[in-house]
Amino acid sequence: MPQSASPLPPPPPTATAALVLADGSVFWGEGFGATGQAIGELCFNTAITGYQEILTDPSYAGQIIAFTFPHIGNVGVNPEDIEATTPAARGLVLRTTPTEPANFRSRDRLQPWLAGRGLVGIGGVDTRRLTRHIRTKGFQNAAIGHDPSGRLDARALHAAARDCPGLEGRDLAQHVTCRQTYTWDETRWTLGQGYGRMEHPRRHVVAIDYGVKRNILRSLASLGCRVTVVPATASVADVMRHRPDGIFLSNGPGDPAATGTYAVPTIAGLLATPTPLFGICLGHQMLALALGARTRKMACGHRGANHPVRDLATGKVEITSQNHGFVVDPDSLPAGVVATHVSLFDQSLEGLRVDGRPVFSVQYHPEASPGPRDSAYLFERFIQAIDARA
Repeated sequence: MPQSASPLPPPPPTATAALVLADGSVFWGEGFGATGQAIGELCFNTAITGYQEILTDPSYAGQIIAFTFPHIGNVGVNPEDIEATTPAARGLVLRTTPTEPANFRSRDRLQPWLAGRGLVGIGGVDTRRLTRHIRTKGFQNAAIGHDPSGRLDARALHAAARDCPGLEGRDLAQHVTCRQTYTWDETRWTLGQGYGRMEHPRRHVVAIDYGVKRNILRSLASLGCRVTVVPATASVADVMRHRPDGIFLSNGPGDPAATGTYAVPTIAGLLATPTPLFGICLGHQMLALALGARTRKMACGHRGANHPVRDLATGKVEITSQNHGFVVDPDSLPAGVVATHVSLFDQSLEGLRVDGRPVFSVQYHPEASPGPRDSAYLFERFIQAIDARA
């Protein structure tokens, strides 16, 4: 149960972890994963599958994730279902401690996997109440403390949460982007075969890495693309020297306006070329900025795998996977930039295109396949735009 009285209360005898919010709310529980302290912006995710992909998604840099689904850990972990080698998330909050795995693909339990990657967790939290708190109050910074001996200082955790800078105004892409250019040829996973290789590419895509998920790169490779991945700080010359057939703007963490101080001029320069361009999530937001639109922080964001989105051209509703705390203001779209998709949860903008140009983007994640293939056409649309210029 949360408590916000002052002074902050001492821990109960059985507690080995505490979650303390910046507003003084305290949740006691049982620690797991790494010991120590994790500080970040607290958010919640409603997905019932994919916790390993969520925890390794670079877009969660600087955040603590509260999972609303109570059975996290039930399929274990394996070396295949990761979106990045090193998790960028700070910690996690669960209703119970991780459950034991029961899945033929499991290679390890979640608890030691978390400990080995420095992720601090707390279980035994009323995540429904915590989620309602976030939905009512909006984003909050928080701190998790985990000490197996139970020596927990709620006052110190509260101070750490209050001192956390949060995500607004922060460029976090620089912390998760690649340090040097590399080539990607791994294709999508198949049961019984694992991942494949693109041996005879027919197209060349340059992906700007603001925190790219591996399955995006696999999706491009599976459609016949050789993918060259360049750092977030790449210039127009850095991108165009590879002579791409298409340019991809990746997902990533942080405030698009902050990352945009160096990324938006590059994107604007790329828009001056005739090369087809496709963006996802942070890439979508920064494309909008480069086109003259504005972004803003949301009250509690969209994070889950059950978000309905309407394609405004066809009327089709897609079930999408989402992870974002900022959004493009639809009223700021300039002439010639058209809204293409809208959220059926809150009517927020979920996609845009440029009239008469092979340039488009979406806020959600078509590579995550919650539908499961509702949004796969977006990658195919990008390929068609590339082929039309061949």
